[in-house]
Amino acid sequence: MLKFYFSPISLNARRVWVALLEKQITFEPVQMKLDGDHFQPEFTAINPLQRVPVIIDDGFTVVESLAILDYLEAKYPTPSLIPKEPQTMAKVRMVEMVAVNEFQPATLPLTKQMVGLEVEYSKIAATKQRINTILQFYENLLGDNTYFAGEMFSLAEVVAGTLLQSLPMFGMAIDIYPKLNNWLQRLQQRESFQQTTASPEQIEAVLPQIKKILATR
Repeated sequence: MLKFYFSPISLNARRVWVALLEKQITFEPVQMKLDGDHFQPEFTAINPLQRVPVIIDDGFTVVESLAILDYLEAKYPTPSLIPKEPQTMAKVRMVEMVAVNEFQPATLPLTKQMVGLEVEYSKIAATKQRINTILQFYENLLGDNTYFAGEMFSLAEVVAGTLLQSLPMFGMAIDIYPKLNNWLQRLQQRESFQQTTASPEQIEAVLPQIKKILATR
C-alpha cells in the first residue's frame, strides 16, 4: 500500500492529499508533527531534505509535491487530473507554476505578520499588491469556466485551490474577484477539500513552531 508522509497543516502536503482522495488511491497516512519528527534519523533516511510530503509506493520514494502529483498521474491515470488538449494543459500548468513560484513565496511576509513577527509596512503592501496581480491573472484565465480546464477538475484546482483557501488567514478578500470566488466555493464543497482542511485548533497549535521557523528567515 502507498505510504503518505504528511502534516495536516502543510499546504504542500495537502495538495498531494487532495489528489490521493480525488483519484481514490488507497494509502497509509503517516502524520508528522512540526516539533521535530521530520528531523529524526528514521525520516531523514527517507527524505534527507527533512520535509513533507513524501510518498513511498511499491518501494519507490518520491519527494516534492509537484513531482509526487506527476507520479500519481502517470501511475494512476484514472480519473485524470491533467487535460490532453495542448492549450488546456498549458493553462493548468500555468496555474500550477504561478501558484508555487509566485503566490506561495509572496505569502511569506503575511505569514510572518500573522504569527506576530515584525514586518515592514512596505513589504506587506508590496506583497498584497503582488497577490492581487496574481488573483486578477487567475480571474481572467478562469473566465466563465467551471474549472481552469473547463468542466474538468484538474491539478490547477489541486495546487492553486489549496493555496488560495488560506487567503482569509492573511486578511485578504477574494470576493472582489467574483469568478474566482465562485470557483473557490465550488472547491470547498468537494469532499477532498473538506476532509483535508486544517481546523482552527490545528493551526493555532502549530503557530509557535511556525514563528520559530520563520524568525530565522
